[in-house]
Amino acid sequence: MNKMIYLDHAATTQILPEVLEAMMPYQEEYFGNPSTIYEFGEKSREAIENARQMIARTIHAREEEIFFTSGGTESDNWALKEAANLYGRTHPGLHGHILTSPIEHHAIINTCEELKFMGCGITYLPVDNTGLILLGKVEECIQDNTCLMSVMFANNEIGTMEPVEELARISRKNQLIFHTDAVQAYGHVPIDVRKMGIDMLSASAHKFGGPKGVGFLYIKKEINLPSFIQGGAQESNRRAGTENVPGIVGMGKAAELAHRRMGEENRRVKRMRDRLVYRIIREIPGAKYMGNVKKRLSNNANFCFNGIVGESAAILLDTQGICVSSGSACSTGQTEVSHVLKAVGVPQELALGALRFTLGAENTMEEIDYTVDKLKVVVEDMRRKGTS
Repeated sequence: MNKMIYLDHAATTQILPEVLEAMMPYQEEYFGNPSTIYEFGEKSREAIENARQMIARTIHAREEEIFFTSGGTESDNWALKEAANLYGRTHPGLHGHILTSPIEHHAIINTCEELKFMGCGITYLPVDNTGLILLGKVEECIQDNTCLMSVMFANNEIGTMEPVEELARISRKNQLIFHTDAVQAYGHVPIDVRKMGIDMLSASAHKFGGPKGVGFLYIKKEINLPSFIQGGAQESNRRAGTENVPGIVGMGKAAELAHRRMGEENRRVKRMRDRLVYRIIREIPGAKYMGNVKKRLSNNANFCFNGIVGESAAILLDTQGICVSSGSACSTGQTEVSHVLKAVGVPQELALGALRFTLGAENTMEEIDYTVDKLKVVVEDMRRKGTS
Protein backbone atom coordinates (compact mmCIF):
# COMPACT_ATOMS: atom_id res chain seq x y z
CA MET A 1 0.00 0.00 0.00
CA ASN A 2 1.63 3.22 -1.17
CA LYS A 3 -0.61 5.90 0.28
CA MET A 4 -0.44 7.22 3.83
CA ILE A 5 -2.81 5.60 6.32
CA TYR A 6 -3.91 8.23 8.80
CA LEU A 7 -5.18 6.77 12.09
CA ASP A 8 -4.72 9.78 14.38
CA HIS A 9 -8.03 11.61 13.99
CA ALA A 10 -8.16 12.40 17.71
CA ALA A 11 -5.16 14.67 17.09
CA THR A 12 -6.71 16.43 14.09
CA THR A 13 -8.88 15.71 11.08
CA GLN A 14 -8.56 16.54 7.42
CA ILE A 15 -10.52 19.63 6.45
CA LEU A 16 -13.49 18.63 4.32
CA PRO A 17 -13.69 19.83 0.70
CA GLU A 18 -17.13 21.37 1.31
CA VAL A 19 -15.68 23.29 4.25
CA LEU A 20 -12.85 24.72 2.17
CA GLU A 21 -15.33 25.73 -0.50
CA ALA A 22 -17.52 27.53 2.06
CA MET A 23 -14.50 29.38 3.50
CA MET A 24 -12.91 30.62 0.26
CA PRO A 25 -15.25 33.57 -0.43
CA TYR A 26 -14.41 34.96 3.00
CA GLN A 27 -10.69 34.58 2.34
CA GLU A 28 -10.82 36.37 -1.01
CA GLU A 29 -13.99 38.29 -1.87
CA TYR A 30 -15.78 39.09 1.40
CA PHE A 31 -12.83 40.09 3.56
CA GLY A 32 -14.53 43.00 5.35
CA ASN A 33 -14.27 43.48 9.10
CA PRO A 34 -17.56 42.28 10.63
CA SER A 35 -17.53 45.16 13.14
CA THR A 36 -17.85 47.83 10.44
CA ILE A 37 -21.16 49.54 9.61
CA TYR A 38 -21.02 49.40 5.81
CA GLU A 39 -22.63 46.66 3.73
CA PHE A 40 -19.34 45.02 2.75
CA GLY A 41 -18.48 44.29 6.39
CA GLU A 42 -22.07 43.32 7.08
CA LYS A 43 -21.64 40.29 4.79
CA SER A 44 -18.99 38.99 7.19
CA ARG A 45 -21.24 39.67 10.17
CA GLU A 46 -24.11 37.79 8.51
CA ALA A 47 -21.83 34.81 7.80
CA ILE A 48 -20.76 34.69 11.46
CA GLU A 49 -24.34 34.75 12.69
CA ASN A 50 -25.37 32.02 10.25
CA ALA A 51 -22.58 29.81 11.62
CA ARG A 52 -23.60 30.64 15.19
CA GLN A 53 -27.18 29.65 14.41
CA MET A 54 -26.07 26.35 12.86
CA ILE A 55 -23.83 25.41 15.80
CA ALA A 56 -26.50 26.35 18.34
CA ARG A 57 -28.96 24.01 16.62
CA THR A 58 -26.54 21.08 16.80
CA ILE A 59 -26.50 21.17 20.61
CA HIS A 60 -30.04 22.54 21.17
CA ALA A 61 -28.74 25.84 22.51
CA ARG A 62 -29.76 29.45 21.88
CA GLU A 63 -27.73 31.46 19.37
CA GLU A 64 -26.71 34.01 21.99
CA GLU A 65 -25.14 31.20 24.05
CA ILE A 66 -22.46 30.37 21.44
CA PHE A 67 -19.16 32.29 21.68
CA PHE A 68 -16.41 31.84 19.11
CA THR A 69 -12.84 31.26 20.31
CA SER A 70 -9.48 30.18 18.88
CA GLY A 71 -10.14 26.54 19.82
CA GLY A 72 -10.74 24.07 22.61
CA THR A 73 -7.79 25.19 24.73
CA GLU A 74 -8.97 28.79 24.89
CA SER A 75 -12.53 27.66 25.56
CA ASP A 76 -11.37 25.47 28.45
CA ASN A 77 -9.24 28.27 29.89
CA TRP A 78 -12.13 30.71 29.66
CA ALA A 79 -14.58 28.35 31.35
CA LEU A 80 -12.35 27.47 34.29
CA LYS A 81 -10.58 30.75 34.95
CA GLU A 82 -13.65 32.89 34.69
CA ALA A 83 -15.80 30.53 36.75
CA ALA A 84 -13.20 30.94 39.50
CA ASN A 85 -13.19 34.70 38.87
CA LEU A 86 -16.98 34.80 39.08
CA TYR A 87 -16.88 33.09 42.47
CA GLY A 88 -14.32 35.64 43.71
CA ARG A 89 -16.51 38.52 42.52
CA THR A 90 -19.57 37.20 44.32
CA HIS A 91 -17.59 36.11 47.42
CA PRO A 92 -15.08 38.93 48.04
CA GLY A 93 -11.89 37.77 49.70
CA LEU A 94 -12.60 34.08 49.13
CA HIS A 95 -11.28 31.55 46.61
CA GLY A 96 -13.44 29.00 44.87
CA HIS A 97 -12.96 25.24 44.57
CA ILE A 98 -13.13 23.18 41.36
CA LEU A 99 -13.86 19.50 40.80
CA THR A 100 -12.36 17.81 37.77
CA SER A 101 -10.94 14.43 36.76
CA PRO A 102 -7.35 13.19 36.64
CA ILE A 103 -7.76 12.09 32.99
CA GLU A 104 -8.64 15.49 31.52
CA HIS A 105 -6.80 17.04 28.59
CA HIS A 106 -3.85 19.20 29.62
CA ALA A 107 -5.90 22.27 28.67
CA ILE A 108 -7.91 21.50 31.82
CA ILE A 109 -5.18 19.92 33.98
CA ASN A 110 -2.67 22.73 33.48
CA THR A 111 -5.31 25.44 33.90
CA CYS A 112 -6.35 23.85 37.19
CA GLU A 113 -2.74 23.82 38.37
CA GLU A 114 -2.44 27.52 37.50
CA LEU A 115 -5.63 28.29 39.41
CA LYS A 116 -4.33 26.26 42.35
CA PHE A 117 -1.20 28.42 42.39
CA MET A 118 -3.49 31.46 42.57
CA GLY A 119 -5.35 30.08 45.62
CA CYS A 120 -8.20 28.11 44.08
CA GLY A 121 -8.89 24.66 45.50
CA ILE A 122 -8.72 21.71 43.11
CA THR A 123 -9.99 18.17 43.73
CA TYR A 124 -9.54 15.34 41.22
CA LEU A 125 -12.51 13.00 41.22
CA PRO A 126 -11.68 9.27 41.42
CA VAL A 127 -12.07 7.14 38.30
CA ASP A 128 -12.22 3.39 37.78
CA ASN A 129 -9.77 1.37 35.70
CA THR A 130 -11.65 2.20 32.49
CA GLY A 131 -11.60 5.94 33.15
CA LEU A 132 -15.21 6.30 34.29
CA ILE A 133 -15.91 8.77 37.10
CA LEU A 134 -17.04 6.96 40.25
CA LEU A 135 -20.42 8.65 40.65
CA GLY A 136 -20.89 7.46 44.22
CA LYS A 137 -17.77 9.39 45.30
CA VAL A 138 -18.58 12.73 43.66
CA GLU A 139 -20.70 14.38 46.35
CA GLU A 140 -18.10 13.45 48.98
CA CYS A 141 -15.68 15.77 47.16
CA ILE A 142 -17.95 18.83 47.18
CA GLN A 143 -16.93 21.59 49.59
CA ASP A 144 -18.67 24.74 50.81
CA ASN A 145 -16.74 26.84 48.26
CA THR A 146 -17.05 24.45 45.31
CA CYS A 147 -18.19 26.54 42.34
CA LEU A 148 -17.52 24.38 39.26
CA MET A 149 -17.34 20.79 38.10
CA SER A 150 -15.46 20.24 34.83
CA VAL A 151 -15.41 16.73 33.39
CA MET A 152 -14.70 15.85 29.76
CA PHE A 153 -17.43 14.32 27.62
CA ALA A 154 -15.09 11.71 26.12
CA ASN A 155 -11.43 11.02 26.77
CA ASN A 156 -8.97 11.89 24.02
CA GLU A 157 -6.64 8.97 24.76
CA ILE A 158 -8.71 5.96 25.79
CA GLY A 159 -12.06 7.01 24.31
CA THR A 160 -14.13 6.48 27.47
CA MET A 161 -17.35 8.52 27.54
CA GLU A 162 -18.23 9.97 30.93
CA PRO A 163 -21.71 9.97 32.56
CA VAL A 164 -22.17 13.64 31.71
CA GLU A 165 -25.91 13.80 32.35
CA GLU A 166 -25.53 12.30 35.82
CA LEU A 167 -22.61 14.60 36.67
CA ALA A 168 -24.62 17.61 35.52
CA ARG A 169 -27.52 16.49 37.72
CA ILE A 170 -25.24 16.28 40.76
CA SER A 171 -23.87 19.72 39.92
CA ARG A 172 -27.34 21.22 39.61
CA LYS A 173 -28.44 19.63 42.88
CA ASN A 174 -25.47 21.23 44.65
CA GLN A 175 -25.70 24.59 42.81
CA LEU A 176 -22.46 24.13 40.88
CA ILE A 177 -21.72 25.20 37.33
CA PHE A 178 -21.11 22.16 35.13
CA HIS A 179 -18.62 22.40 32.25
CA THR A 180 -17.61 19.68 29.84
CA ASP A 181 -14.67 19.59 27.45
CA ALA A 182 -16.43 18.07 24.43
CA VAL A 183 -13.54 18.53 22.00
CA GLN A 184 -13.43 14.80 21.18
CA ALA A 185 -17.19 14.26 21.33
CA TYR A 186 -18.75 17.20 19.50
CA GLY A 187 -19.53 16.32 15.90
CA HIS A 188 -19.21 12.60 16.69
CA VAL A 189 -21.95 11.94 19.26
CA PRO A 190 -25.36 13.61 19.79
CA ILE A 191 -25.28 16.35 22.43
CA ASP A 192 -28.32 18.14 23.87
CA VAL A 193 -27.18 20.72 26.42
CA ARG A 194 -30.74 21.32 27.63
CA LYS A 195 -31.63 17.69 28.17
CA MET A 196 -28.23 16.85 29.64
CA GLY A 197 -28.11 19.88 31.92
CA ILE A 198 -24.77 21.17 30.61
CA ASP A 199 -23.96 24.76 31.60
CA MET A 200 -20.78 25.23 29.54
CA LEU A 201 -19.24 23.21 26.71
CA SER A 202 -15.96 23.52 24.77
CA ALA A 203 -15.39 22.36 21.18
CA SER A 204 -12.74 22.73 18.46
CA ALA A 205 -13.38 22.77 14.70
CA HIS A 206 -10.36 20.76 13.57
CA LYS A 207 -11.61 17.67 15.41
CA PHE A 208 -14.65 17.28 13.12
CA GLY A 209 -13.49 18.26 9.64
CA GLY A 210 -13.15 22.00 10.16
CA PRO A 211 -10.16 24.35 10.11
CA LYS A 212 -7.56 24.72 12.84
CA GLY A 213 -7.49 27.80 15.05
CA VAL A 214 -11.22 28.15 15.72
CA GLY A 215 -13.63 26.72 18.27
CA PHE A 216 -16.50 27.74 20.48
CA LEU A 217 -17.63 27.89 24.09
CA TYR A 218 -21.28 27.36 24.91
CA ILE A 219 -22.29 29.35 27.98
CA LYS A 220 -25.81 28.94 29.31
CA LYS A 221 -27.57 32.30 29.22
CA GLU A 222 -28.28 32.26 32.94
CA ILE A 223 -24.54 32.11 33.77
CA ASN A 224 -22.99 35.56 33.82
CA LEU A 225 -19.47 34.35 33.02
CA PRO A 226 -16.99 37.27 32.81
CA SER A 227 -15.21 38.01 29.54
CA PHE A 228 -11.86 36.32 29.03
CA ILE A 229 -10.17 38.68 26.55
CA GLN A 230 -10.60 42.43 26.86
CA GLY A 231 -10.19 45.05 24.14
CA GLY A 232 -13.35 45.23 22.08
CA ALA A 233 -17.08 44.58 21.94
CA GLN A 234 -16.96 41.41 19.85
CA GLU A 235 -18.96 38.33 20.84
CA SER A 236 -21.48 40.37 22.85
CA ASN A 237 -18.69 42.05 24.83
CA ARG A 238 -17.51 38.64 26.08
CA ARG A 239 -14.49 37.87 23.85
CA ALA A 240 -12.60 40.78 22.29
CA GLY A 241 -10.75 40.59 18.99
CA THR A 242 -11.66 40.71 15.31
CA GLU A 243 -13.43 37.47 14.49
CA ASN A 244 -11.81 34.78 12.36
CA VAL A 245 -14.55 34.95 9.74
CA PRO A 246 -13.30 32.22 7.34
CA GLY A 247 -12.59 29.90 10.27
CA ILE A 248 -16.02 30.47 11.82
CA VAL A 249 -17.74 29.91 8.48
CA GLY A 250 -15.74 26.71 8.02
CA MET A 251 -16.62 25.49 11.51
CA GLY A 252 -20.30 26.13 10.87
CA LYS A 253 -20.19 24.13 7.65
CA ALA A 254 -18.20 21.31 9.27
CA ALA A 255 -20.72 21.18 12.13
CA GLU A 256 -23.59 20.92 9.66
CA LEU A 257 -21.93 18.09 7.74
CA ALA A 258 -20.79 16.20 10.84
CA HIS A 259 -24.25 16.16 12.36
CA ARG A 260 -25.95 15.26 9.09
CA ARG A 261 -23.62 12.27 8.57
CA MET A 262 -23.15 11.30 12.22
CA GLY A 263 -25.27 8.16 12.45
CA GLU A 264 -24.08 6.53 9.26
CA GLU A 265 -20.45 7.52 9.81
CA ASN A 266 -20.40 6.22 13.38
CA ARG A 267 -21.71 2.84 12.24
CA ARG A 268 -19.14 2.63 9.43
CA VAL A 269 -16.21 3.65 11.62
CA LYS A 270 -17.28 1.35 14.45
CA ARG A 271 -17.21 -1.66 12.10
CA MET A 272 -13.61 -0.85 11.21
CA ARG A 273 -12.67 -0.15 14.83
CA ASP A 274 -14.19 -3.45 15.95
CA ARG A 275 -12.23 -5.35 13.30
CA LEU A 276 -9.02 -3.62 14.38
CA VAL A 277 -9.67 -4.54 18.02
CA TYR A 278 -10.66 -8.12 17.20
CA ARG A 279 -7.57 -8.78 15.12
CA ILE A 280 -5.14 -7.18 17.57
CA ILE A 281 -6.52 -9.10 20.56
CA ARG A 282 -6.59 -12.35 18.57
CA GLU A 283 -3.26 -12.06 16.79
CA ILE A 284 -0.93 -10.09 19.07
CA PRO A 285 -0.28 -11.72 22.47
CA GLY A 286 0.01 -9.40 25.45
CA ALA A 287 -2.14 -6.62 23.96
CA LYS A 288 -4.35 -4.93 26.57
CA TYR A 289 -7.37 -2.95 25.33
CA MET A 290 -7.70 0.30 27.27
CA GLY A 291 -10.81 2.27 28.21
CA ASN A 292 -14.41 1.27 28.69
CA VAL A 293 -15.47 -1.42 26.22
CA LYS A 294 -19.08 -0.19 25.85
CA LYS A 295 -19.08 3.46 26.87
CA ARG A 296 -16.56 4.79 24.38
CA LEU A 297 -16.20 6.76 21.17
CA SER A 298 -16.87 4.63 18.09
CA ASN A 299 -13.57 5.55 16.40
CA ASN A 300 -11.15 5.02 19.31
CA ALA A 301 -8.95 1.99 20.04
CA ASN A 302 -6.14 2.33 22.58
CA PHE A 303 -3.84 -0.61 23.35
CA CYS A 304 -0.92 -1.19 25.65
CA PHE A 305 1.58 -3.80 24.41
CA ASN A 306 4.00 -5.36 26.85
CA GLY A 307 7.66 -5.55 25.90
CA ILE A 308 7.75 -2.48 23.63
CA VAL A 309 7.89 1.31 23.84
CA GLY A 310 4.94 2.86 22.06
CA GLU A 311 6.79 5.93 20.83
CA SER A 312 9.36 3.78 19.05
CA ALA A 313 6.62 1.57 17.60
CA ALA A 314 4.81 4.65 16.27
CA ILE A 315 8.02 5.74 14.52
CA LEU A 316 8.46 2.30 12.96
CA LEU A 317 4.83 2.28 11.79
CA ASP A 318 5.44 5.70 10.25
CA THR A 319 8.13 4.14 8.05
CA GLN A 320 5.34 1.87 6.74
CA GLY A 321 3.13 4.87 5.97
CA ILE A 322 0.92 4.46 9.06
CA CYS A 323 0.22 7.43 11.37
CA VAL A 324 -0.75 6.56 14.94
CA SER A 325 -0.23 8.17 18.33
CA SER A 326 1.74 6.80 21.26
CA GLY A 327 0.86 7.18 24.92
CA SER A 328 4.37 8.09 25.97
CA ALA A 329 6.73 10.91 25.15
CA CYS A 330 10.47 11.33 25.50
CA SER A 331 11.36 14.41 27.53
CA THR A 332 14.90 15.35 28.64
CA GLY A 333 16.10 11.81 28.05
CA GLN A 334 13.31 10.23 30.09
CA THR A 335 10.30 8.42 28.67
CA GLU A 336 7.15 9.66 30.41
CA VAL A 337 3.93 7.72 30.28
CA SER A 338 0.47 9.18 29.79
CA HIS A 339 -1.13 10.78 32.85
CA VAL A 340 -4.39 9.16 31.71
CA LEU A 341 -2.94 5.65 31.84
CA LYS A 342 -1.38 6.41 35.23
CA ALA A 343 -4.74 7.58 36.55
CA VAL A 344 -6.50 4.35 35.51
CA GLY A 345 -3.84 2.27 37.21
CA VAL A 346 -1.83 0.91 34.29
CA PRO A 347 1.67 -0.16 35.48
CA GLN A 348 4.42 2.02 34.03
CA GLU A 349 6.14 -0.80 32.15
CA LEU A 350 2.87 -1.62 30.35
CA ALA A 351 1.87 2.02 29.84
CA LEU A 352 5.17 2.59 28.02
CA GLY A 353 3.82 0.37 25.24
CA ALA A 354 0.68 2.41 24.53
CA LEU A 355 -0.57 3.09 21.01
CA ARG A 356 -3.74 4.96 20.09
CA PHE A 357 -5.62 4.34 16.84
CA THR A 358 -8.39 6.83 16.00
CA LEU A 359 -10.29 6.32 12.76
CA GLY A 360 -11.99 8.76 10.44
CA ALA A 361 -13.86 9.49 7.24
CA GLU A 362 -11.15 8.51 4.76
CA ASN A 363 -10.22 5.15 6.32
CA THR A 364 -11.12 1.79 4.76
CA MET A 365 -11.26 -1.81 5.94
CA GLU A 366 -8.33 -2.56 3.68
CA GLU A 367 -6.26 -0.01 5.58
CA ILE A 368 -7.24 -1.58 8.89
CA ASP A 369 -6.03 -5.02 7.78
CA TYR A 370 -2.79 -3.58 6.39
CA THR A 371 -2.20 -1.74 9.68
CA VAL A 372 -2.66 -4.85 11.81
CA ASP A 373 -0.38 -6.85 9.52
CA LYS A 374 2.40 -4.28 9.88
CA LEU A 375 1.77 -3.81 13.61
CA LYS A 376 2.24 -7.53 14.22
CA VAL A 377 5.66 -7.43 12.58
CA VAL A 378 6.72 -4.30 14.48
CA VAL A 379 5.68 -5.68 17.87
CA GLU A 380 7.26 -9.09 17.24
CA ASP A 381 10.53 -7.55 16.06
CA MET A 382 10.75 -5.17 19.00
CA ARG A 383 10.07 -7.91 21.50
CA ARG A 384 12.56 -10.27 19.89
CA LYS A 385 15.31 -7.68 19.77
CA GLY A 386 14.43 -6.15 23.12
CA THR A 387 14.70 -2.71 21.52
CA SER A 388 12.86 0.49 22.36
